[in-house]
Parts: sequence; structure tokens; C-alpha cells
Amino acid sequence: MQAFEPGRTLPAKTVDFWFDYTCPYAYLGSTRAQGVAARMGAKLTYRPLLLGGVFRACGTPQELFATLSPAKAAHNGEDMQRWARKFGVVLKMPASHPMRSVDALRATLATQIDPAVVDAFYRAYWVENANIADRGVVRAVVESCGHDGARVMAAIDTAAVKDDLRKRTDEAIALGIFGVPSWVVDGEHLYWGQDRIRFVEGLRRDAEPAAKPARAATLDVYWDFSSPFAYLGATQIARVAERTGAKVTWRPVLLGGLFRAIGSPDVPLATFSQAKQKYIAKDLERWAAYLGVPYRFPSRFPVMTLKALRVYFALPEEARGAYRDAVFKAIWADDRDLGDDAVLASCVPGGEAAARDALARAGSDEVKAALREATEHAQKEGVFGVPTFVTHGARGRELHWGQDRLDLVEEALATEA
Repeated sequence: MQAFEPGRTLPAKTVDFWFDYTCPYAYLGSTRAQGVAARMGAKLTYRPLLLGGVFRACGTPQELFATLSPAKAAHNGEDMQRWARKFGVVLKMPASHPMRSVDALRATLATQIDPAVVDAFYRAYWVENANIADRGVVRAVVESCGHDGARVMAAIDTAAVKDDLRKRTDEAIALGIFGVPSWVVDGEHLYWGQDRIRFVEGLRRDAEPAAKPARAATLDVYWDFSSPFAYLGATQIARVAERTGAKVTWRPVLLGGLFRAIGSPDVPLATFSQAKQKYIAKDLERWAAYLGVPYRFPSRFPVMTLKALRVYFALPEEARGAYRDAVFKAIWADDRDLGDDAVLASCVPGGEAAARDALARAGSDEVKAALREATEHAQKEGVFGVPTFVTHGARGRELHWGQDRLDLVEEALATEA
């Protein structure tokens, strides 16, 4: 049994599931934790932490959801429901979200982290929308799992339990955890999110049978050369189209222009904590290894892609696909300098004459307007980052953000809603 990821040894021996009750994605991950560990033949340990403490250490806003742009907030709300549907569970957003979870976490520790209690608190929060900040609710939850409510409620105010939660939170921070759910395999390999279960397990999955596509299903791919995740996603679009029969339309976006229009930082990566930046660098390497595509983070970053995108629009339709693939590879596999016209020219199919013509036309008002209009169109469609995939299938229009949502994209293009 060979892991796709360098440095991993299979079979794994342990899986630690780090969580707080306040995150819907942690709830979703919790519904899969036992099954994941069973498939791996690994010992599962539940590891509670106080997410607010992690956020303070990382400089993350306490009410993170409230800081999102309207488009991103709308996407995330839809995204968590899609994952709930995929996992076959109920998820209802409480009107009082986020609720204070410290008493529930301390009560969990007072029950020796009983898995039944973990499940019950998640169910109370995300299915029943009970107020877990209410000590009466906390007591009812632990008693429903067979624990002595009076003993547990007395314990949560003791210095020992309070210190235990603080120490566990500090341990999580030391491991590089910046959010939940986080999975730590064999004490060293960190994965973040309910959408990284394939990485936790360490093996490439066999492709599931392709779903029959919806009649006239379409897929719009929004991208910019500047994003490594857009590069990774772009390498998989031909496979998605082949498996679903969807008609693909590639829609370039000047990401910096889009970010300025919606009030996002020009380089979001630079605003992340050191722990998250380190994790994302590793995550990119894992995705490249998992997908089997070449990848090297460029020595020149951020990548200025304005001229490269204009050249794309300067080319005839039939030449754009080959050019797009060549430029993505030049940046994200070969670390070539996109600011060098010779590099751009080498990516243009059709020889030197075609390259000279495209580079000359790239400065025309017509081409500039085409890129500007494409970026404005993306904003109107609710795009807030790349890659973004907009599907039109049996369930109607759906917007998916990130190359890690391509499984959901395929499902959205299927016949059955």
C-alpha cells in the first residue's frame, strides 16, 4: 500500500480529529470521522479545542463568517448544504450562530471525551439548533448520553478542566492548526477541512462511475493564470467534461481587478497567518501529487498576468486552449518569467508570426475592453475568486469555488437532482 504523498507511511496508526462545536464544517467532518478511521485501520482520538483561542493566536477575526463578502458568504452557505447532502446528514444554520461553546467543550472533557457526547453536542447545535451556551442544554446533552449531569456541571468550573482545555488549544496551535476540522495523522501530518478526507486516508481513490449528464449541461470555468489552484483545476476540466458530457466555456478573469471591485485584498495569501500560509503551501504540493501533475511554486510571486490575459483575447478561439495550457505550465510547473515577452511568445501556438501578431494586438483597445468586460461579467455572476465553476444542470445554476469542489461540480452536472 503506497501513499500518494511523500513522507506518509501506510497504513497509518493514529488519526486525531481536532474540533470545536461552532464550525459547520467540523460538524460535517465529525459525521465521517469514525468511518475514515475504520477504513484506515487507525485509532481515532477526538481532540477538542477552543476555536476562539486558535483564532486569537492566528490573528483571525472571531466572527469570521461576518467578515466575508456577500458573494462568498452566499457561496459558503450553499456549499455547506451541498456537503451535508453529499454526506447524507441534516445541517441547519442556527439563528444565534455562532454560539459560545466553552461550557460544552469543558463538559466534553469532563466526560473523558465520550464520542457519544461529541455527536450529541453537534446534533444539538447543527440539527436541533439548541443553544449550547445555555448550561441547562449542556446538562441535558451529557445526561442524554448516560452521564451524571450534576457531576459534569460541577467539573466544568474547576481549574483542572479549564486548564485542560487551554492546554489542548495551545497544543493545537503548536501543531500548526488554524481552523477546524483539523486531522492529524500519526502525530505529524496535518489536514484541514471535511473536504480533505481523501488526503487523510492517504490513497488515491478510484474514479466513481461517471454520472449520466443532464441534457444540455454546461460548465463555465472562471480562471486567471495568477492562481495555483486555478492551474490545478484547469488540468482536470477535460476529464470532467469527458465524464459528464458537459459543454465547457472558459472565462478568463483579471483577478486583481475583480478583487479591487469587491473589496478583497490583492493577494489574499499575504493576509493569512503564518500557520495557514505554511499549510496552503503544503496543500498545493499534495494536490499536485494527488492529481499527478507537475507543480513548483514560482520564484516570482505574485504573478502579474495582465499582458498574458490580453494575449489570450488577442488569439483566435482555436488557439486559446493550447496557449492557456502552455502559460499555466510555464508559471506553475516550469517557473518561467511571465514578464518576459519571449516566454509569452513561446506559449503561442502557430510559430513566430502568430506570436508577434498576438503580442501586438494585446495592446489594442478591443482586447483591453474584452478583458475588462470578462472581469465585470464574472463579478455580476457572483465570482469572488478562482477557480470558480458555474454549472447549469438538473439542479439549475450552481456556483462552486475551488479545485477541491470538482467532485461537487460533477454531481451538479448529473441527471438526478
